[in-house]
Amino acid sequence: FSKLNVKKDNVVEQIGNILITGASFAYDGNTWFSKVCKALGVKGYNKAFSGESIKNTAVKMHNGTLYSKAEFEDFDTLFIMHVHNQDVCDETDLQENYTDYEVSASMSYSQAYDYVLKRYAAECYAAKDDSTSKWYGTQCGKPCKVVCMTHWHDARTIFNDSIRRLKEKWGFGLVELDKEIGFSKNQVHPVTNAQVSVIHAQDTEVIDGVTYGWHPSRATDAYIQ
Repeated sequence: FSKLNVKKDNVVEQIGNILITGASFAYDGNTWFSKVCKALGVKGYNKAFSGESIKNTAVKMHNGTLYSKAEFEDFDTLFIMHVHNQDVCDETDLQENYTDYEVSASMSYSQAYDYVLKRYAAECYAAKDDSTSKWYGTQCGKPCKVVCMTHWHDARTIFNDSIRRLKEKWGFGLVELDKEIGFSKNQVHPVTNAQVSVIHAQDTEVIDGVTYGWHPSRATDAYIQ
């Protein structure tokens, strides 16, 4: 994120508060999200939970437990960082309306993303008719601002490619960290002769027979953080 300053009638408006949902790359054990919020001067609601997936987010939205009404009124951007190496833009078995889904852990990753995006858009629009909402009486309701993220490096090609296709479909914001991280799977480290991501990680994973960094180093001053 970059800070957005818009001068209007001598008032400086900033990017608003952010709610993040995700798994181990986004939860509080990592510090990058809190650093972002501090740098922007905004409030961050961290709902990420290690070991969960976008399917858990869908279930929580279905149950009304992902965020409270007060939080919904207060955060401006829904930030999704579920980056498991799955196809999230498979058009097979998608439903036209989010209410048509049987929401459960057996959903596909594509169905779960589709449910979350459609439901959040519907909740934002419904705020225009909610007399207790600050967006009551407006034409569009709460502005539906969503930001997603690639994996922290470019080895998870299934996810990274499909989240880009999903961005083209929906038009949400996408933080392309895999393009900006400073290294690529296309070149090994000239000293270690291993993937560069390994030296920035606390553990490893194997994709297509190649060992890459899995969870990034979590120290506050770590490069990835």
